[in-house]
Amino acid sequence: MELSEQLIAIERRALNRWGSGDPHGYLEIDAEEITYFDPMQEARVDGLADLTKLLAPLAGKIHIERYEMVRPCVQRHGDVAVLTYNLVDSGSFDGGPTLTVRWNCTEVYAQIDGAWKIIHNHWSYIKPELKQPIAR
Repeated sequence: MELSEQLIAIERRALNRWGSGDPHGYLEIDAEEITYFDPMQEARVDGLADLTKLLAPLAGKIHIERYEMVRPCVQRHGDVAVLTYNLVDSGSFDGGPTLTVRWNCTEVYAQIDGAWKIIHNHWSYIKPELKQPIAR
């Protein structure tokens, strides 16, 4: 299997588990030294232990009805590969209304002890609504 296909398959397995309320699909493929950005956090999350603490309360609360991984791209440089894609998902959180959310995703994978692990993950919204700057 080509590396692009392999990493996209790994990602889809994690997304499938995430969509059924199981954040461990990602945590199991994250390296101990992972760094993580997402728009809900004020600062970078450093390390698997802190990321686990952040994601654990979400278990069972996420329900993604469908998602589309748009234009996934894998760029490999030695033992490091970058996976980028847009994600469009529709689902709900903790029984709330169904929403469609559009994401940018960047994941940096490294080959660690023969397995591809995520060492950096960055999520952002596609075209977020920005607040108007305050006039001075």
